[in-house]
Amino acid sequence: MVENSPQQGAGTGSRVPGKLELFLGFAKIGALGFGGVGPWARHVIVEERKWLSEREYASVLGMGQILPGPNVGNASVMIGRGFHGLTGALLATCGLYIGPLCILIVLSLLYDAYGDLPRVAPFMEGVAAAAAGMVIGMALKMGFNLKAPLQLVAVGLLAMLAAAWLRVPLPLIVVILAPLGIWISLRHARVTQGEKAQGERAKP
Repeated sequence: MVENSPQQGAGTGSRVPGKLELFLGFAKIGALGFGGVGPWARHVIVEERKWLSEREYASVLGMGQILPGPNVGNASVMIGRGFHGLTGALLATCGLYIGPLCILIVLSLLYDAYGDLPRVAPFMEGVAAAAAGMVIGMALKMGFNLKAPLQLVAVGLLAMLAAAWLRVPLPLIVVILAPLGIWISLRHARVTQGEKAQGERAKP
């Protein structure tokens, strides 16, 4: 993922973008991310540009989620800094927000002029529904591609249940379920490594 890091030499399939490519990539994410940039960020970073693997992106996004501020915004800082230091962090963040800022200014002017029209409210509701569907689709696609153990899937479902139905505050969900997820992940990694070691010892 980053220059001079273990991930880059680990054969994950990620590659280092140039500074201009980094800026333009995040500018594309910001410009296309109507209703939320999460699905577009994953598409551009993982599938299109192949800057990160699925697991690397999930790790960065998860860290961005538990920090204050927008999760993809936090992730842009970490990804940009990982590739090109402070300059990369600034380029990625500016690229992510410059398009939405310009579009927001224009839309605000239009909404002030035409916001009272009867057809505006249904339009906004339709955009919100489409955005929610994109976020759910991204979450399902990431879950399938990560091939997480069933215990981690259960933790994810508990988090969704707590947030969507029980209205539990997100910081409380993170405080309770994040340590559980970390413990399950570490335990699964130890079991996997033990099985791999046993298999290697069993070879003639």
